[in-house]
Amino acid sequence: MTRLAILGATGAVGSTLLRVLEERSFPLEELRLLASERSAGQTRRYAGRELTVQAVGPRSFDGIDIAIFSAGATRSREWAPQAVAAGAVVVDNSSAFRMDEGVPLVVADVNPRAAHAHAGLIANPNCSTMQLMPVLSALHRRSPLEHVTVATYQSVSGTGQAAIDALREQSAAVLAGEQPPAGVYPHRIAFNVIPFAGSLQGEDGYTDEELKLVNESRKILELPDLRISATCVRVPVVTSHSEAVWVRTREPIAADEARALLAAENGITVIDDPAADAYPMAIEAEGRDGVLVGRIRRDLGDPNALALWVVADNLRKGAATNAVEIAELLVRESLLRSAA
Repeated sequence: MTRLAILGATGAVGSTLLRVLEERSFPLEELRLLASERSAGQTRRYAGRELTVQAVGPRSFDGIDIAIFSAGATRSREWAPQAVAAGAVVVDNSSAFRMDEGVPLVVADVNPRAAHAHAGLIANPNCSTMQLMPVLSALHRRSPLEHVTVATYQSVSGTGQAAIDALREQSAAVLAGEQPPAGVYPHRIAFNVIPFAGSLQGEDGYTDEELKLVNESRKILELPDLRISATCVRVPVVTSHSEAVWVRTREPIAADEARALLAAENGITVIDDPAADAYPMAIEAEGRDGVLVGRIRRDLGDPNALALWVVADNLRKGAATNAVEIAELLVRESLLRSAA
C-alpha cells in the first residue's frame, strides 16, 4: 500500500486525479491533499470519505512515497526538492523540470523505461505533447519520422478553472446581448478562436506552448534532430484538445496501413469513417483516457506524408491519467525510493 500526496488537489487537474485514482483502485494506505493557504480547509470526497485539504508546508511530505504535483511551475520549483529530500518520488505536471537533463520525461504507454532512471523526480509532458506521442511513436516504429507539423486546438481547461469559469460567464453574457471583457486571455474566448496559446518566447514568433510541443517531443521520442513545428490555438471548448497533424516518414505509409497499425496500439482508438460522419471530436474524448485518431489520409502535397486528426481529454490523458499510470509503474516495478 502506498502513501500518496497531491499538491494542487483543488484545481482542475487535481480534481481529475482524485477521480482517476478511485476509478483505477490505486492501492492507498494514505492520501494527503495539499494546496495553498487559500484553499486549505476545503474538503474533497474520495472513496466515500471526506478528506480535508491541508496547506502545503515543510513537513507536508514526511512519510510520503509518491507526490503528484499539479500546482504550476513556481510551486513545483519550491516544493519538489523538499518532497524529494523527504524521500518521495515526485511526478510533476508542470513545465518546471521537463527539459532538465537528469529528469525523465515520461508518457507511460510510450517510454515507460525512462522512469527507471529517475533520481526522485519524473516529469509529465505538456497536455498537447502527451496525446501526440502514442501516435508518432507508432508511426516512427513503422518508418522513421522525418518531419511533423502540428496545429493544436486547445480547450480552456488547459489554462485552469478560472478559464473554464470565464468561458461559461462570457458565453452567457454574449447570448444575453452583452459584450463581456476579455478576462483570463488577452481577448474574449467565448465564440472566438485565439491563434496564440501561451506566452511569446524568443524572437522567432513562437509561444512557450509551441516550443514545449517541439522540445518535449524530441526528448520523449529520443529524436533530438526531429524536424517539428507547431501552431497552438485556444478554442472555446471546456475539455479536450484537438490536433491537426501532418507526418512525413522516410518510407511512405498508406492510409489503410496507418489505420491498422494505430488501431492495434493500446490506448489509441481509431474513429475514421467520414462518409458516416464518424471522426474524433472533443465531446467524444471528454472523460476518456485514451487517444482518438481519425481523418487519416495521404497528404496530397507529399507522397511520403500522412494527415491525421488527434483528440484527447487534456485533463485525463493529457495530465491526470498519465501521472497515475506513472505512479502505478513506480509501485509495480519497485521504483519507489523506499523500495530501493
